Amino acid sequence: MPLTFFSEMEAAKVVLNRRTILLVLCVSLSSCALIQPASEGPRNNLLYSVAWQQTAAEYKALYHQGFNLARTRVERALENNSNDDRPLAVISDLDATLLDAADYWGYLIGKDADFFDDGDWDSWIAENRVTATPGALEFLQFCLANNVEVFYVSNRDQGENTDAYALTQLKNLNFPFSDPEHVFILRDTSNKEVLQRQIMERYDVVVLLGDNLNDFSRRYYVTDVEEREALMSEDQEHFGSRYILFPNPTDGHWIRAIYGESEPPPSAENRELLKKAAMRRSWGS
Repeated sequence: MPLTFFSEMEAAKVVLNRRTILLVLCVSLSSCALIQPASEGPRNNLLYSVAWQQTAAEYKALYHQGFNLARTRVERALENNSNDDRPLAVISDLDATLLDAADYWGYLIGKDADFFDDGDWDSWIAENRVTATPGALEFLQFCLANNVEVFYVSNRDQGENTDAYALTQLKNLNFPFSDPEHVFILRDTSNKEVLQRQIMERYDVVVLLGDNLNDFSRRYYVTDVEEREALMSEDQEHFGSRYILFPNPTDGHWIRAIYGESEPPPSAENRELLKKAAMRRSWGS
């Protein structure tokens, strides 16, 4: 066999071996790609907020701090009140202020829902699973003991049973003033100012309690983040004195300022909007 022919045969084998190795590598890499775990997809938007509500001592401490401030304000008003003055009163929101809905938010996490669900909320309300927020009952009992009336003003809508559900919840928690003369549930609007002004005509309202700026004034009901912040800054001296604000990282009109509505539907677009809102200030951007 001539040397040149042998060299050509050997060269062909080398090329073939290289192609075989490359083919095996390609198949192996493809197989690895096939067995890689699928992408987890977007994480649940509510996880950090609800975990904080469910576990953080700081969350509970903020409620005690708020009710301690409210009590101090009431004590001061009692010292300065005379028999000729209008009777003292407190106006309070219900949900996320006096009533704790952690059970509902935990349910949403369990079903991997990451936006408020109105249907689930209505069903949950009907089961009467709310608890009192930390320090709420003690503060309300203090008001009762000192003849300071408490008016509950909330916006909810569970149909014709709305008022009955609310009254049952308050009575089951032993909240004082759990009667139709002190409990006002707005079904058709979130504007509380009309009722608040009517109460203020008859009572000297010491403090307003809420988890939402709209619980204090309708002027905060805007759909722009910067405008809402500017309005709050104009009233900053009222917080901790006339207005007592409690923490709520899961729902409220701060969400409306981002989306234009308080209960946006779960969608990829809305999740992206939330991500952008969380990155309004971001290192390197």
